[in-house]
Amino acid sequence: MCAKKQSGRRFQEVRNPKVFRDYFVEDRVEAGIVLAGTEIKAIRSGRVQLADAFAKLEKGEVFLRNVHIDEYAFGNIHNHPPRRPRKLLLHSKEIRKLDVEVSQGGKALIPIRLYFKQGLLKVELAVCTGKKLYDKRETLKKKAQMQDIERAMRRRR
Repeated sequence: MCAKKQSGRRFQEVRNPKVFRDYFVEDRVEAGIVLAGTEIKAIRSGRVQLADAFAKLEKGEVFLRNVHIDEYAFGNIHNHPPRRPRKLLLHSKEIRKLDVEVSQGGKALIPIRLYFKQGLLKVELAVCTGKKLYDKRETLKKKAQMQDIERAMRRRR
């Protein structure tokens, strides 16, 4: 008799729900992330939130801030703090490029998603510009129009 597959929730990827609603996404880059021992176990169990997260350039390095990774349930006294800054691994050429883009003003580095690639955790960062209220309304109008069109197409079939 073969073993049953685990029906538990398996980590696929974590997306930032506010990015495409609140920002215009311009340029994207993939980065590695430096984690403590129990953080990767908490992430694999899906206990991570990117809602208010952002990245900041400090002294030629990029740090990810406000990412909430819950403490590992089976951890010991060496468990990690949930909102600590985490260093991102990028080439110096990429860091310089991001620094130039962000220093132009009105732009921020926002993480779009966390995912595994060949067993390693990666972060997809984007250079974003904030949307104004009228831009958000325009996006909502387009979304509502697309839903109406899809409904009409389904009724036709």
